[in-house]
Amino acid sequence: MSLPIPQAHLDLLTRPVHGVLTTMMPDGQPQSSLVWCDCDGECARVNTTAERQKGRNMIANPRVTLLIVDPDDTARYIEIRGTAQLITDGAVAHLDEITRAYTHHPQYYGYIYPREQRERETRLICRIQATKITLDAIHK
Repeated sequence: MSLPIPQAHLDLLTRPVHGVLTTMMPDGQPQSSLVWCDCDGECARVNTTAERQKGRNMIANPRVTLLIVDPDDTARYIEIRGTAQLITDGAVAHLDEITRAYTHHPQYYGYIYPREQRERETRLICRIQATKITLDAIHK
């Protein structure tokens, strides 16, 4: 069961604001990536591939943190710690959905990344099952 995203900060997941996803490398070192993110009504989500470092890290160790800072007020943020649930079903459709939210392109493959790359990657939706949510002290 995931903790609910607080209504006061839900907009950081429903408008195109970049987040920083932190995963754990095999040697225990944290690895952070700038990501597009959204919310499915229950969990924060990001999209990646099983072949990228963050995907490989989550397959080996599903503990993650997503930090999103409001670009309009950098003192306002949400940090979501939890466990990544990795889903392949619908991952390309989800990627196209967030591509349209973050860019002017209709889809990811063929516009952002070469179309032929799609066959070489296993797309993953990372649903973050929140176990701890931290908000900035000012805007709680």
